[in-house]
Amino acid sequence: MYEAVFNKGTVSSKTSTRLYGGALFSISLILWNSMYTVEKVIIRWTLLTEACYFSIQLIVTTVTVIESGSATMAAAVLLSCCLLFVLVSIYFYYQVGRRPKKI
Repeated sequence: MYEAVFNKGTVSSKTSTRLYGGALFSISLILWNSMYTVEKVIIRWTLLTEACYFSIQLIVTTVTVIESGSATMAAAVLLSCCLLFVLVSIYFYYQVGRRPKKI
């Protein structure tokens, strides 16, 4: 997937790109349907799903960059964005689960 995104080499199989697109489509449907809910449990599960997805993407991309041995600026930007998305998702996951303060 890294090679397909950054045009680093030729991609012989389009299966990985289609699987990646299917995963993104599924995550987007989950996020879209959770936009109209007020239940904390559904919102927390959606944020947890998003955090898991970005964590796996971060791990796979990091391993790919390490194996290829080409740490470019584009790869660093991609990895830092994935890390930022993971941290933001986890932060909001914990914030939604907190009990409100009594005044």
